[in-house]
Amino acid sequence: MRRLIKVGLTGGIATGKSTTLERWRLLGAASLDADEYAHRALTPDTPTWDEVVRTFGNEILNEDKTVNRPKLGDIVFADDGKREALNRIIHPAVDRMWKEDIERLKREGHAEFVVFGIPLLYEVAAESQFDCVVTVACSEQTQLSRLAMKGLNETQARTRIRAQWPLAAKMDRADFVIWNDGTPEVLHQQAEIIWATIKETYHAPSKDQQER
Repeated sequence: MRRLIKVGLTGGIATGKSTTLERWRLLGAASLDADEYAHRALTPDTPTWDEVVRTFGNEILNEDKTVNRPKLGDIVFADDGKREALNRIIHPAVDRMWKEDIERLKREGHAEFVVFGIPLLYEVAAESQFDCVVTVACSEQTQLSRLAMKGLNETQARTRIRAQWPLAAKMDRADFVIWNDGTPEVLHQQAEIIWATIKETYHAPSKDQQER
């Protein structure tokens, strides 16, 4: 049985993390996504949802009791204390869910590599939990342009960018960097090259091979 190699995939908002994660999934990696876990943590009537509503009030809810994420985002990105309060609620739930999925993958024994997309990897000091870390980055102007296409004005976009570690710091600490200021095709090419390098570098020998 091979050891499961864990790859942390991080970067800034609108840099291309999700596209990279999907590309690696198509190349055979097991993939986990912190954003998906965060969505699940806010499922109506769950303990995490209940705590978020108690903390931020019913005004963050849609009519169907789901959390209005843009409204909640405007609240927490405008106030560091409120953003930290939300993180204290959400992050333990996300941490629990991804570790449960890691254990499931280990039990199943089919995956050799798992990539966990986690935007706040460095911010929550999770670096040591991975065999290697990849940062996806781009220029701030590219981030602003992509966020504008998602409907954010410049003030909203800059506020969200500033809420994360500077990309330069994430790039400096990463084992690999993907620079995504070009076309999707260029991103795919970089992702494939780095994925091949990761597989070659971290490919773990089987237990039988280690004993020989």
